[in-house]
Amino acid sequence: MNPFFENQILQTRRQFFGQTGIRLGGLAMASMLSTDLARAASAVHPALPQLPHFAGKAKAVIYLHMNGGPSQLDMWDYKPNLKDQFDKDLPKDFLGDRITTMTSGQGRFPVAPSKFAFAQHGQCGRWVSELLPHTAKIVDDIALVKTVHTKAINHDPACTFAMTGSEVPGKPSMGSWMSYGLGAETSDLPSFVALMPTFPNGSNAQALFSRMWGPGFLPGKHSGVVLRSGSDPVLYLENPPGVDARDRRAMLDALGILNARGFAKMGDPDIQTRISQYEMAYRMQSSVPELADLSKESPASLALYGDDVKREGSFAASALLARRLVERGVRFVQIMHRGWDSHGNLPGELSSQCRDTDQACAALVTDLKQRGMLDDTLVIWGGEFGRTVYSQGTLTKETYGRDHHPRNFCMWMAGGGIKGGVSLGETDDFSYNAIADPVNINEINATILHCMGVDHERFVYRYQGLDQRLTGVEPMKVIRKILA
Repeated sequence: MNPFFENQILQTRRQFFGQTGIRLGGLAMASMLSTDLARAASAVHPALPQLPHFAGKAKAVIYLHMNGGPSQLDMWDYKPNLKDQFDKDLPKDFLGDRITTMTSGQGRFPVAPSKFAFAQHGQCGRWVSELLPHTAKIVDDIALVKTVHTKAINHDPACTFAMTGSEVPGKPSMGSWMSYGLGAETSDLPSFVALMPTFPNGSNAQALFSRMWGPGFLPGKHSGVVLRSGSDPVLYLENPPGVDARDRRAMLDALGILNARGFAKMGDPDIQTRISQYEMAYRMQSSVPELADLSKESPASLALYGDDVKREGSFAASALLARRLVERGVRFVQIMHRGWDSHGNLPGELSSQCRDTDQACAALVTDLKQRGMLDDTLVIWGGEFGRTVYSQGTLTKETYGRDHHPRNFCMWMAGGGIKGGVSLGETDDFSYNAIADPVNINEINATILHCMGVDHERFVYRYQGLDQRLTGVEPMKVIRKILA
């Protein structure tokens, strides 16, 4: 299509009449094209006037996404009686008819009990696997939800569902919703940051798609900003040789005037996004180096996260960086740790994944608590689905695999607005179905919004004739049993 005619079609009624002389917007815009306006137009997006709907307990969110589907049976959902069922066929009435093609051709579905020992921890007496010795120390601070379920059975739609509230691509990610509705308390960093740490060699890692931190149909400036691991978190952020800060400021001021003229003429919201991104990059030239310099942390803080915190791009370094981000006013931090898809050698692979993350997850909660930040920071841990009780592939006492399992899996939450030391939901003897308090993944999302002071039913964005919501169109409830 001809861009000129496309622009005319996309014009609003206000823009059309404005350009035909019925309003004086053109004169007003001419008087507004100053350096001060260009800078003001690129400020970090504030909260919407009507938000928050009520006083939320949390001001920031750190979402620890374990990409691939952690095994609830081997970490949280203790089933001691399964040892008597070793290598016996899973009853057909449990199996159902919805399994993946990776195991649908198996002749048998033998029960694979967890090889890992469980013990009770904390005043709450939570059963926790030996894989999580550090997380076991913070069970009185977390709320464990054992019966989360999802519609999707494969990674991409399940991750998209968890992060955007819909299996269908094109919807905004949770962090983008937060940025759009609640803005940020910083002018020098994005309101939404995504981190992708390294993961153990030999793990079965799935691809990550930008829709997991993308803005969907929201304005582009609400997209998550990805900080790379290492000493250069943002490519091309530094000025090239021969260009100093004053040169860069002069260039951005001139670009701001040109972009403001372009927006007045075309009405394209992407122009505003471009202005905002240029200005944010300018601020980040000074804020990001200071943010990423973990050497300023005390020896005690570094020791809390373990030796791995000194390795650039590690999960431990990302967890510490997440704390530093919310400390500086970032609204939403999303850490996506890959490699949890254990179809074959689950005991070996899962052990490596837990060693890579366990200490840092516990350290993050402890660190926030010691600094008085846990009361207003919400921490979420979980994947996109769980794993089956039956073995995929060869089953022995020492090794087994597990297929995808969307019917029930475990997530935990801690911090702002969450009651610590509680557990919600129960599963059957095979950890195959929820038998009490099933929780839809979008009810997790509704609860996150509630903790931030947002009513998920009233938080809408009009798009394609529909009032779109993070939690979708089906009725969802806040999980009040885990609220403080």
